[in-house]
Amino acid sequence: MKNPILRTLIAVWTEIEPTPLVVSRPAPIIIGLMLFGIGHAFVYRWLFPVWPSGITAKAARLAARIFFLSFLFWEFFTPFNQFGEPFLLIGLELIFWEVIAIAEALTIASVMALKINL
Repeated sequence: MKNPILRTLIAVWTEIEPTPLVVSRPAPIIIGLMLFGIGHAFVYRWLFPVWPSGITAKAARLAARIFFLSFLFWEFFTPFNQFGEPFLLIGLELIFWEVIAIAEALTIASVMALKINL
């Protein structure tokens, strides 16, 4: 692999000790991600009464909050600040994070809509 930045990022995950928990012991990370999802569901439940009606409208607002308050903040302070990642790579990562935020928000909004209608 010729790209030194990519080689370094892969080494951080696979070679340099201590390896991240998601590689060496993934259970705490998986549990933590589930807890974040539950926390986002509570935030949604708290805010959804004042948002416009409709799953898509509510999901869009939740996705924007998740994206800006979690993913964009993290990308700024870690890959950009600590690793000096190039903007194109950060932009690509942010596209993936946005897809994740939208999927999570649509899931939460859909489940909450089913719960309310039952």
